Amino acid sequence: MRINIVIDDDLMESALKVSGLKTKEDAIEEGLKLLVQVRGQIIIKDFWGKLKWSGNLADMSKDRQ
Repeated sequence: MRINIVIDDDLMESALKVSGLKTKEDAIEEGLKLLVQVRGQIIIKDFWGKLKWSGNLADMSKDRQ
């Protein structure tokens, strides 16, 4: 997707410097991926203690040995 946006020059310079990425496009894409990952974790966290699970952890751990 192509889009024209205005981004603070200092912010972009800092993002490129700390990330080691070469292009502005790479920095923006990496930032969007991180946003999706972090927000996804927040959504998953909201399910904590709300889902029913049935299983036997002892039996499951035997499979790992």
